[in-house]
Amino acid sequence: MSAPLILVLNGPNLNLLGTREPEIYGTDTLEDVRLVAARAAEQLGCTLDFRQSNHEGVLIDWIHEARGTAAGIIINAGAYTHTSIALLDALKAVDLPVIEVHLSNIFHREPFRHTSYPGRAAVGVIAGFGGQSYVLAVAALANLLRASQV
Repeated sequence: MSAPLILVLNGPNLNLLGTREPEIYGTDTLEDVRLVAARAAEQLGCTLDFRQSNHEGVLIDWIHEARGTAAGIIINAGAYTHTSIALLDALKAVDLPVIEVHLSNIFHREPFRHTSYPGRAAVGVIAGFGGQSYVLAVAALANLLRASQV
């Protein structure tokens, strides 16, 4: 049996990690985050498909594609977290387990960041642990996938 595939989607401006507001997001790059998440997935018997786009429609297309290929989705929608009903609808439409992830604790930030549309389709939300948020999300999703096979 092949390892379950976890699709990890990253939204706008996450390509600038490491240089964009390091006091909030830290100095790890998105590639650094990908490497630690992939290592965690491998240890848990999963594989990752790790992607980033600044374009909402591209993220939606990737969610739709996941329907036939991925066992679950981890999403950091960036600023689309607070605005995108379209991402919410796409996540609900594919009927896959979803975990929302954030580097910073969005609830300790500006009030507009307290709203999450993708979170309404998520089994859970992990926020505030920097790059380790992704590792925690991978572990949580891997456990969910294992439990659903029992």
